[in-house]
Amino acid sequence: MNLRDYIRDIPDYPKPGIMFFDITPILKSPKALQYAVDGLAERFSGCGASKIVAAEARGFLFGTPLAVKMGIGFAPVRKPGKLPYKNRSVTYDLEYGTDTLCMHEDAIDPGDKVLIIDDLLATGGTAVGMVQLVRETGADIVGSGFVVELGFLDGVKTMQNAGVEPTCLLTID
Repeated sequence: MNLRDYIRDIPDYPKPGIMFFDITPILKSPKALQYAVDGLAERFSGCGASKIVAAEARGFLFGTPLAVKMGIGFAPVRKPGKLPYKNRSVTYDLEYGTDTLCMHEDAIDPGDKVLIIDDLLATGGTAVGMVQLVRETGADIVGSGFVVELGFLDGVKTMQNAGVEPTCLLTID
């Protein structure tokens, strides 16, 4: 299956000059969604992860079913003001601004083996933000996986500079 057939290009979103790669068609197709989750599960089957960390909202769409398939826990990372318990936060750069992510302080335990999952790797800002949150807990990162990588934005290099090697199912150059 070619996942690129299930990604819609939307120009000038969220602002002029940005090409948004919409994964909604993947979600609409049970076969494409299953293919993506199975592809990630296959790539990380031997990594020894005990938790998956994913950022809202689209990361949840792949991280949660992957956690269920792998039989491991899931830790949500959200925007400020969305988590009711004590949390830690990190602010990071995006290709079109800055953002902040938060995670419950007890979502990850020291020594957990964490797999970072998201729908798309662009500049790597969000992923590196998750890396920082996870490392602050004393957990180990055993991998990071993305359905789509925008190769022209060098997010892989950003992740490698953060000491994490990303795995992507599809690269768009």
